Amino acid sequence: MKIGYCLTGSFCTFKKSIEAMQSLVDSGHIVTPIMSFNAYNIDTRFGNAKDVREKVVSICGRDIISTIDSAEPIGPKHMFDVLCVVPCTSNTLAKLANGINDTPVTMAVKSHLRNDKPVVIGVSTNDALGASAKNIGVLMNNRNFYFVPMALDNPCEKPRSLVCDFSKVEGTIKCAIDGVQFNPIL
Repeated sequence: MKIGYCLTGSFCTFKKSIEAMQSLVDSGHIVTPIMSFNAYNIDTRFGNAKDVREKVVSICGRDIISTIDSAEPIGPKHMFDVLCVVPCTSNTLAKLANGINDTPVTMAVKSHLRNDKPVVIGVSTNDALGASAKNIGVLMNNRNFYFVPMALDNPCEKPRSLVCDFSKVEGTIKCAIDGVQFNPIL
Protein backbone atom coordinates (compact mmCIF):
# COMPACT_ATOMS: atom_id res chain seq x y z
CA MET A 1 0.00 0.00 0.00
CA LYS A 2 0.92 3.63 -0.43
CA ILE A 3 0.56 5.21 3.01
CA GLY A 4 0.77 8.86 4.01
CA TYR A 5 1.97 8.89 7.63
CA CYS A 6 1.35 12.13 9.53
CA LEU A 7 2.95 13.12 12.81
CA THR A 8 1.52 15.89 14.98
CA GLY A 9 2.96 17.35 18.16
CA SER A 10 2.43 14.62 20.75
CA PHE A 11 6.19 14.50 21.20
CA CYS A 12 6.14 12.01 24.07
CA THR A 13 4.75 9.37 21.68
CA PHE A 14 7.11 9.98 18.75
CA LYS A 15 9.32 7.01 19.62
CA LYS A 16 6.38 4.58 19.47
CA SER A 17 4.91 6.25 16.40
CA ILE A 18 8.21 6.06 14.55
CA GLU A 19 8.47 2.38 15.52
CA ALA A 20 5.00 1.84 13.99
CA MET A 21 6.18 3.68 10.87
CA GLN A 22 9.23 1.41 10.69
CA SER A 23 7.00 -1.65 11.01
CA LEU A 24 4.90 -0.49 8.05
CA VAL A 25 8.03 -0.02 5.93
CA ASP A 26 9.34 -3.42 7.06
CA SER A 27 6.03 -4.95 5.92
CA GLY A 28 6.69 -3.64 2.43
CA HIS A 29 4.44 -0.59 2.38
CA ILE A 30 5.51 2.64 0.69
CA VAL A 31 5.35 5.25 3.44
CA THR A 32 5.56 9.00 2.88
CA PRO A 33 6.02 11.12 6.02
CA ILE A 34 3.97 14.25 6.63
CA MET A 35 4.57 16.50 9.64
CA SER A 36 2.70 19.37 11.20
CA PHE A 37 4.61 22.61 11.62
CA ASN A 38 5.16 21.89 15.32
CA ALA A 39 6.19 18.27 14.83
CA TYR A 40 8.64 19.37 12.13
CA ASN A 41 10.21 22.31 13.97
CA ILE A 42 10.06 22.04 17.76
CA ASP A 43 12.90 20.65 19.87
CA THR A 44 11.62 19.07 23.08
CA ARG A 45 12.86 17.02 26.01
CA PHE A 46 11.81 14.00 23.95
CA GLY A 47 14.11 14.83 21.06
CA ASN A 48 15.65 17.32 18.72
CA ALA A 49 13.45 18.14 15.70
CA LYS A 50 16.34 17.73 13.26
CA ASP A 51 17.12 14.27 14.63
CA VAL A 52 13.46 13.23 14.37
CA ARG A 53 13.28 14.45 10.77
CA GLU A 54 16.46 12.60 9.83
CA LYS A 55 15.19 9.39 11.44
CA VAL A 56 11.86 9.60 9.63
CA VAL A 57 13.49 10.27 6.25
CA SER A 58 15.94 7.42 6.87
CA ILE A 59 13.10 4.98 7.59
CA CYS A 60 10.84 6.02 4.71
CA GLY A 61 13.46 6.91 2.13
CA ARG A 62 11.28 9.86 1.15
CA ASP A 63 11.25 13.58 1.87
CA ILE A 64 8.84 14.87 4.49
CA ILE A 65 5.79 16.79 3.34
CA SER A 66 6.01 19.76 5.69
CA THR A 67 4.17 22.65 4.03
CA ILE A 68 0.54 23.30 3.20
CA ASP A 69 1.27 23.81 -0.49
CA SER A 70 3.14 20.49 -0.74
CA ALA A 71 0.24 18.68 1.02
CA GLU A 72 -2.50 20.09 -1.22
CA PRO A 73 -1.74 17.85 -4.28
CA ILE A 74 -2.18 14.65 -2.23
CA GLY A 75 -5.80 14.26 -3.31
CA PRO A 76 -5.59 15.44 -6.91
CA LYS A 77 -2.57 13.19 -7.50
CA HIS A 78 -4.15 10.21 -5.68
CA MET A 79 -0.91 9.80 -3.76
CA PHE A 80 -2.07 7.39 -1.03
CA ASP A 81 -4.34 4.42 -0.44
CA VAL A 82 -4.68 5.45 3.19
CA LEU A 83 -3.59 8.43 5.27
CA CYS A 84 -2.65 8.01 8.93
CA VAL A 85 -2.41 10.70 11.61
CA VAL A 86 -0.44 8.93 14.33
CA PRO A 87 -0.12 10.57 16.83
CA CYS A 88 -3.12 12.87 16.52
CA THR A 89 -3.24 15.65 19.11
CA SER A 90 -6.32 17.38 20.49
CA ASN A 91 -5.45 20.42 18.39
CA THR A 92 -5.46 18.39 15.18
CA LEU A 93 -8.61 16.51 16.24
CA ALA A 94 -10.40 19.85 16.73
CA LYS A 95 -9.23 21.16 13.38
CA LEU A 96 -10.29 18.01 11.54
CA ALA A 97 -13.68 17.92 13.27
CA ASN A 98 -14.31 21.57 12.35
CA GLY A 99 -12.88 21.63 8.82
CA ILE A 100 -9.89 23.85 9.63
CA ASN A 101 -7.01 23.34 7.23
CA ASP A 102 -4.05 25.41 8.36
CA THR A 103 -1.24 22.86 8.75
CA PRO A 104 0.38 20.36 6.38
CA VAL A 105 -1.41 17.53 8.22
CA THR A 106 -4.90 19.04 8.12
CA MET A 107 -4.45 19.94 4.46
CA ALA A 108 -3.22 16.40 3.74
CA VAL A 109 -6.36 14.96 5.35
CA LYS A 110 -8.68 17.37 3.53
CA SER A 111 -7.00 16.68 0.19
CA HIS A 112 -6.94 12.90 0.72
CA LEU A 113 -10.62 12.74 1.71
CA ARG A 114 -11.71 14.16 -1.63
CA ASN A 115 -10.97 10.68 -3.05
CA ASP A 116 -13.27 8.92 -0.56
CA LYS A 117 -10.32 7.03 0.92
CA PRO A 118 -9.70 6.16 4.60
CA VAL A 119 -8.00 8.28 7.23
CA VAL A 120 -6.65 6.44 10.29
CA ILE A 121 -6.48 8.44 13.52
CA GLY A 122 -4.18 7.47 16.41
CA VAL A 123 -5.33 9.64 19.31
CA SER A 124 -2.76 10.92 21.78
CA THR A 125 -4.05 13.65 24.06
CA ASN A 126 -4.42 14.43 27.75
CA ASP A 127 -7.99 15.68 27.28
CA ALA A 128 -9.50 12.93 25.11
CA LEU A 129 -12.16 12.22 27.74
CA GLY A 130 -12.60 15.94 28.39
CA ALA A 131 -12.70 18.80 25.90
CA SER A 132 -11.58 16.62 22.97
CA ALA A 133 -14.25 13.95 23.46
CA LYS A 134 -16.73 15.85 21.31
CA ASN A 135 -14.22 16.08 18.44
CA ILE A 136 -13.45 12.37 18.66
CA GLY A 137 -17.20 11.73 18.54
CA VAL A 138 -17.65 13.96 15.50
CA LEU A 139 -14.86 12.18 13.61
CA MET A 140 -16.10 8.73 14.64
CA ASN A 141 -19.41 9.62 13.03
CA ASN A 142 -17.86 11.01 9.85
CA ARG A 143 -17.32 8.83 6.85
CA ASN A 144 -13.80 7.52 6.14
CA PHE A 145 -12.34 8.14 9.61
CA TYR A 146 -11.06 5.06 11.47
CA PHE A 147 -9.48 5.00 14.92
CA VAL A 148 -6.52 3.02 16.19
CA PRO A 149 -7.65 1.32 19.43
CA MET A 150 -6.87 3.53 22.42
CA ALA A 151 -6.74 3.34 26.20
CA LEU A 152 -6.11 5.42 29.29
CA ASP A 153 -2.36 5.81 29.54
CA ASN A 154 -2.20 6.88 33.21
CA PRO A 155 -5.68 6.78 34.80
CA CYS A 156 -4.57 7.89 38.27
CA GLU A 157 -2.59 10.97 37.28
CA LYS A 158 -4.26 11.76 33.93
CA PRO A 159 -7.86 10.49 34.12
CA ARG A 160 -8.91 12.08 30.80
CA SER A 161 -5.87 11.06 28.77
CA LEU A 162 -6.01 8.50 25.96
CA VAL A 163 -3.20 7.16 23.80
CA CYS A 164 -3.60 4.82 20.87
CA ASP A 165 -2.08 1.35 20.85
CA PHE A 166 0.73 1.85 18.35
CA SER A 167 1.07 -1.90 17.86
CA LYS A 168 -2.38 -1.86 16.25
CA VAL A 169 -1.67 0.80 13.60
CA GLU A 170 -1.13 -1.69 10.77
CA GLY A 171 -4.18 -3.75 11.74
CA THR A 172 -6.30 -0.61 11.80
CA ILE A 173 -5.02 0.35 8.35
CA LYS A 174 -5.89 -3.08 6.94
CA CYS A 175 -9.42 -2.86 8.35
CA ALA A 176 -9.86 0.75 7.18
CA ILE A 177 -8.97 -0.20 3.60
CA ASP A 178 -11.91 -2.62 3.78
CA GLY A 179 -14.18 0.05 5.29
CA VAL A 180 -14.22 -1.58 8.73
CA GLN A 181 -13.35 -0.12 12.13
CA PHE A 182 -10.75 -2.23 14.01
CA ASN A 183 -12.33 -3.25 17.30
CA PRO A 184 -12.49 -2.88 20.18
CA ILE A 185 -11.71 0.84 19.96
CA LEU A 186 -11.38 1.25 23.75
